[in-house]
Order: sequence, then structure tokens, then C-alpha cells
Amino acid sequence: QRVLSAVRGAIRALQEGDVELADEVIAFDDEIDQLFLGIEGAIQALLALQTPVARDLRLLLAILHINLLLERSGDGSVTIAKLSKLVADADPDPALVGVLIEMGDRAEEMLRVALDSFSRRDLSGAESLVDLDELIDRANRRFVERLVDVMAEPSLREWGLRMVVVARTIERIGDRAVDIGEQTAYLLTAEFREFTDASHPV
Repeated sequence: QRVLSAVRGAIRALQEGDVELADEVIAFDDEIDQLFLGIEGAIQALLALQTPVARDLRLLLAILHINLLLERSGDGSVTIAKLSKLVADADPDPALVGVLIEMGDRAEEMLRVALDSFSRRDLSGAESLVDLDELIDRANRRFVERLVDVMAEPSLREWGLRMVVVARTIERIGDRAVDIGEQTAYLLTAEFREFTDASHPV
């Protein structure tokens, strides 16, 4: 929930040029990092004290991996928040911002679906992330098409370059949601497989 809130806050800070909200997202990352370290430490201690059976071991390994994916998604939110502060006083291109907001909303939805699928042990829900990922990819293609026009305007070039980083960061959050889905499938089937080529190792 904390990572979902961070993603949502970062996107809204970008949309509204809200520096105060961006600062909250940045500060909030310390709490996410502490949770990450706590979960990692607890699982490492458990593995040191016990010898879990195969299914339990898969669960612990999946949680370890998902924990890292969520921490990285929190870091991505900080990146977006910091960039939103840098461009808070800029005159943005509304069409490009609109596509970024759509991508951000999709990425948040993907994380929510991924985590729900894991908690419910829902394989079909995890596999549905492939279709959601395609929606982000389509939006990203529209972003690139619009970016060509934006970069032709000298006054928007610096802003446009920063938005490229935002778009890439959002795309990576979506990729991590797919990775979480893959961990759910691994837990349920005992076989690891990549859902899409868009899913990259951390």
C-alpha cells in the first residue's frame, strides 16, 4: 500500500506541479526502505533457523524478490517526484503530460493487480498483467510520437528530456509489476517463465 501511495503521489505531483506533494513522496521513501530492510532481515533469519520444504521455500524466495521489486518501484516514485520539482515552474505540453498521467495510472493499476494476485494466489490475475503492460506500451508509443513535436520547440527541450526519464521510470514500474506476476506464477506452478519480453531482470 505504501508503494502504491508513493506512485500515485508522484504522478499527481507531476500532474499538478505540486512541490509539497513531491517532497512528501521523497520523504516517504525512508519508510519504504525501512520496511524493505525489515522484511529482508526477517526472511534471512527464518532461512538461517529453518529448512523450509519446497513450496515454503518458493514462497520465501518469491517474497524476497517481490520485496526488492517494490523497493525499486518506490525509488522510481522518488525519481518522478524529484523531476516534477525540477519542472514545477515550467510551461508543460498538456498532451504529453496527459499521456504520462495515463501511463502512471496504468502502472499503479498494474502494481495493484500484481499484489492482489499474489495475495490471492490468483494465476489468471497474474497473467492478466500482460494485457495491462501492452496498454502502457501503447501509451508510451503515443508519448514518443508527441515528443518529436515537443522537442522541435526550443523552449520545451529541457522539459521534454526530463519527461523522457519520467516515461522510462513509469515503464519500469509496469515491468516490475509483471515481474511480481511472474513470481506468483512461479509460486503456484513451481516453474519460472517470463510473461513478456518487456519484463526485465531487476
